[in-house]
Amino acid sequence: MATEGTKGVETNGAALEKTVTFTALKPHLFVEPSKASDAVAFYKSAFGAEELNRVSHPKRKADQELPLLLSAEIKLGSTSILISDVSDDPSAPVTTVASGLVFCLETEDVEAAVEKAVKAGAVADGEISDGEGTWCSGRVGNVKDPYGIVWAICTPGKKCVNLEA
Repeated sequence: MATEGTKGVETNGAALEKTVTFTALKPHLFVEPSKASDAVAFYKSAFGAEELNRVSHPKRKADQELPLLLSAEIKLGSTSILISDVSDDPSAPVTTVASGLVFCLETEDVEAAVEKAVKAGAVADGEISDGEGTWCSGRVGNVKDPYGIVWAICTPGKKCVNLEA
């Protein structure tokens, strides 16, 4: 939920500038039709996610065995993620499964986390890397889940004090 406020003082009849503060960012994953329920089960098994709520489509098409999942919200760490089945409904926000997304999970035990994800059905992508040459500045192991999403499992990054924009 966003909150509104005002910034500055009204001068010469000009409108006040409103500021908006966001309280959360929730990534929304879209997976192949009728796979969202499986994806929720995978994230619970592989990463210890907690399912917060679920909304199924009230009507299902005759050729579908399972109803489409409009939205399931899971909590992973301190982040909520929405998961939905892709729909061919023209009013849907997404109508195809996309790629180019990577989630980074931070943990002190990269090996155990990668092993748990692989046991749940993910595929390890390369070896676990260590050192300054890794993109997250620590140990990192990548896995691809059964739905095509890449998860970079890494140690918490070191804080940089001299960043230049």
